Amino acid sequence: MAGFEKHIEKYRLFKKDAENKTVSHMTRIEAYFFASFHLIEAVMAKNDKHINKHTMVRSVLTEDDVFKGDTEKVWKGFQTLENQIRPGQEYGGKINGEELERAKELFEEIRKICNGVLNAEGI
Repeated sequence: MAGFEKHIEKYRLFKKDAENKTVSHMTRIEAYFFASFHLIEAVMAKNDKHINKHTMVRSVLTEDDVFKGDTEKVWKGFQTLENQIRPGQEYGGKINGEELERAKELFEEIRKICNGVLNAEGI
């Protein structure tokens, strides 16, 4: 089970990949998804909780009050990345910048909430 520092390290690497404009939209969307997951996991690890598997985000977050009034925003945003945007780009017929922009917006919303919980800037 990875701790806070390891999740932050992975978050930063995936975020860097997501912002890399030389790779495909699909790869960048996948990177936003994993950056979001590891940042959420970092917040949980800081609170001695762990999700361990991306499919468990909703159930673990709703069992705990780490994100306070923003819990639903975090898991819904994450699930939209996981169940709508990723599959549509990776398996469906879409390849477009609109979904990439939508993934980035969801990531930024999750990042803002996580920063608030961590009381940190620039994560």
